[in-house]
Amino acid sequence: MLPDFCLRTVEKNMNTMIGKNQRPELLMPAGDMQKLMTAVRFGADAVYLGTDLFGLRAHAGNFSLEQLHSARAFTRRHGVALYLTLNASLRPFEIAALERLLEDLKPIDLDAYIIADPGVLATIRKIDPERAIHISTQVNSCNPQAAEFWRLNGASRINLARELSLEDIRDFAAATELELECFVHGAMCVAHSGRCLLSTALLGRRANRGDCAQPCRWNYALVEETRPNESFAIEEDQRGTYLMNSRDLCLVEYLPQLMAAGVDSFKVEGRMKSLYYVATTARVYRDALERLWQDPSDQDPRWREELEKVSHRPYDSGFLLGYEDAKIHAQDTHYIRTHDFVGFVNEDDDHGLWVAGRNRFFVGDELELIGPGMRQQTFRVDEIQTLEGERVPAGQPNSRLKMALPQWAEAGDLIRRQRPEGE
Repeated sequence: MLPDFCLRTVEKNMNTMIGKNQRPELLMPAGDMQKLMTAVRFGADAVYLGTDLFGLRAHAGNFSLEQLHSARAFTRRHGVALYLTLNASLRPFEIAALERLLEDLKPIDLDAYIIADPGVLATIRKIDPERAIHISTQVNSCNPQAAEFWRLNGASRINLARELSLEDIRDFAAATELELECFVHGAMCVAHSGRCLLSTALLGRRANRGDCAQPCRWNYALVEETRPNESFAIEEDQRGTYLMNSRDLCLVEYLPQLMAAGVDSFKVEGRMKSLYYVATTARVYRDALERLWQDPSDQDPRWREELEKVSHRPYDSGFLLGYEDAKIHAQDTHYIRTHDFVGFVNEDDDHGLWVAGRNRFFVGDELELIGPGMRQQTFRVDEIQTLEGERVPAGQPNSRLKMALPQWAEAGDLIRRQRPEGE
């Protein structure tokens, strides 16, 4: 809960923003087509995705040109914006491939390209000059003078460096005409806004080309040169020694302050995260944005409770409150996982509603159905059948099942199970 003096300031600034009809956008990741459809169904105003080229997520599902056409048609039907990541730093020999890609992309009529390389921007301006340009977090934009540089070169939006405090963001917003986008949820990087060379140095996998192996999350020990078989702990607990692990970002409780500061788009990290992660974060941030836009004091403890139910490292507010401590400690390496995603609700003419199994669950288990709008309901599994009518004792990954669901269940809803303690 915000202190009273903060709430008064937030409410004053929010009233000004409401008068301008500037409710912030909820920008969600889409690692593949099913995640895109889930993000839209659970409340995204916009989604961002990549192709196999130049998008900084080499191991996400990514989209072919044919899939991009389908994604554009789907998002247009639902009034959702579609942004494509082209935020890699290109070598000279790759510009020709970028030019060919841009020619292929022009007919899809995407809402914006997300870029970090000035050479990419210049190439877009040559091939597709009317396309909107958004500046990626990879650019490390820390001041409005940098924003003005990008604006003069044709950008319409800039993603703020994750190292900025709330005061920095207010000052930034007051001094730029660009739309401001900031991350509010997801993994944080130990490098400055993600510009890391560790993966390249250890594995030859270039983080700044979308191929990061996340070696900053591994266990490390110090070895002295003349004692190669002895490891020395720097800071140790029962899980080992961890040097570079960062907590995950979660700013759901600070959305009123960010709205009042002038942020136009709230971005959730996670193109490589699960379908369940996309649905859960979208439904929470959608509900929070709608309610806090009307009343910035309307803090619902369910938002944080729901976000705790997706796999994550310990949550933190990053640098938003001005801390110099980046919260990189030994205990921050472990994942917190309280629930399993066990099924996805589908529907067809032959079978009606049925469940696509994602993880094992059993007859007698207590499960929970979740849908858009913070709908959720616990129910007990009394019987499980295959689509052919055979009774089975358990649901398995990749199975196609019939089972009794809460009355309001719809295709696209998700089913989860609380993990037993110690599992």
